[in-house]
Amino acid sequence: SGARVGLMDADIYGPNTPTMLGVEKLPPPQGPRLIPAQAYGIKMISMGLLVKPGQPLIWRGPMLNSAIRQFLQDVEWGELDYLIVDLPPGTGDAALSLAQALPLSGAVIVTLPQLVSLEDAGRGLNMFRTLEVPILGIIENMSYLELPDGTRMDIFGSGGGEQLAAATQANFLGKVPMDPNVRIGGDSGKPIVVSYPDSAPAKSLTEIAQKIAAQVSVAALSQKNELPINIVE
Repeated sequence: SGARVGLMDADIYGPNTPTMLGVEKLPPPQGPRLIPAQAYGIKMISMGLLVKPGQPLIWRGPMLNSAIRQFLQDVEWGELDYLIVDLPPGTGDAALSLAQALPLSGAVIVTLPQLVSLEDAGRGLNMFRTLEVPILGIIENMSYLELPDGTRMDIFGSGGGEQLAAATQANFLGKVPMDPNVRIGGDSGKPIVVSYPDSAPAKSLTEIAQKIAAQVSVAALSQKNELPINIVE
């Protein structure tokens, strides 16, 4: 709350962030640099704002890499406390390009409880560790559906995110339950943390965001407090 946040949609082939935030176009550019759109206090850039609706991007890896670098270098982000990058699933060019383009504070792994999702999430986690990117933690999405009688239905299984965190010695950041209002908010451009801030998913997302922000802040302070050591022979 109150932080200066940027959101870079690096899912070049499936840029849905503008729809989810209710953004239709970018502000006019200033010279050679793009001005990010703003929604709910967040600065945002996405390929979805640079192509016609429904237009597919049939690009090979080098063009995707170039687009990601342009989002980093040619957008007037200004002063930010956090730049969040939304990556597509898997271990493809987007994640590799990002890790090579700038030092990352860390990666957050999102998974469903089911085995198929856990396998892919585990590969992504191992990729970031291979690239020496810290793992901030694991989020279990669509953890359960709360029924009208108060019971829970584990549609995609139960406990998978916690099991992956334990197996990989990563932090488990929390569970996000299923709720039709999450989908409705995403389709209408009004996130559930805005439309239903007291709902279970909104509270869970807020708590997870606070945990991540705390980790990033501690890491940043540790780096600032490191003193150079000069070895005199």
